[in-house]
Amino acid sequence: MILHGPILYGANFLKRETHSPLQLPSSAFSNIAISELFSAIRKKKKKCSLLSLSMEFVLDKDQHIHDECSTLILPALSIGNVGQLAIDLLVSSSRAERIGYLDDSSVLPCVGNDAYAPVPQGVLALPLEAYESLSNALTLVQQRSPIVKGMMIEFAKNLADFAATNGKKHVVVLSSLDSGRRQKIDMSSPDGTDDHCEKLGWKVLQEYNIDQRRWKLLSSLAEGNSSEDASLFEDELLDEDYYPSLPFAAFFSCCKAKGLKVTCVLSYCSEGDNIADSLQMADAVCKLLGLNPKKLSGNEGSGWLIPPSWKTVYGPPSDMSLY
Repeated sequence: MILHGPILYGANFLKRETHSPLQLPSSAFSNIAISELFSAIRKKKKKCSLLSLSMEFVLDKDQHIHDECSTLILPALSIGNVGQLAIDLLVSSSRAERIGYLDDSSVLPCVGNDAYAPVPQGVLALPLEAYESLSNALTLVQQRSPIVKGMMIEFAKNLADFAATNGKKHVVVLSSLDSGRRQKIDMSSPDGTDDHCEKLGWKVLQEYNIDQRRWKLLSSLAEGNSSEDASLFEDELLDEDYYPSLPFAAFFSCCKAKGLKVTCVLSYCSEGDNIADSLQMADAVCKLLGLNPKKLSGNEGSGWLIPPSWKTVYGPPSDMSLY
């Protein structure tokens, strides 16, 4: 399926009307207190590179980062969790292997069963995990819980540091926009255009305005201007502030400040069942990166591999004896 409409690249965005969403798949939680569990993990973890006072990248045993996996794909939490669901599809279908996790105090703690194994083997799923698909030269980060209020910019800086420190050349951010805020699309592209995205028929996001107050403030904070007051982001939002207030905008600005190539792929959606939206977003990512969805796992014709965790997204089947 061809997705039509604008995109902000360099600044890059895909805009598309959709009408269906779904909640992030939930896993069974351990009966161990979360604080005790994370304390145990931290005692055993292999420390690798301290990115800041609040983020560490921790490699799993016998794992290391491959320089070949220079494209980083990650979600930015938003309406319908479309970005997270698309990451689930990409990890599952490419049979990407977990190489470690990111430990950041800005991310709310959560824990669950392995989201990708057909039969869980007791491997814990953590809030922020890193995967690699060596055959597709991809690094993927999955985020399973939200950011502490007021910490989004600091968190985005930390992730940009992670990307730059580990040699990522292209960062692709996946997220969604509220379809209720969609405006008539202006196909003109005054800034942020990219030849490759233009050839795909994707245009710059109309609402991206580098002179708008929130975009300017976000850019300044991303560049480390301590004279700016980050608390201004807690002020009441005007309509024009909607886009720069979203997590994808923080990622975009912080990666841009690091000199990284960054592409944000966005889909308009509403809350509900978002499986269809995530499939279309995953298709768009493959088109952007020149990948064939049917060959991600190395077996031509297999197509998208639905993660086992999606089977219980709406809970167990109904008891048919009730009918």
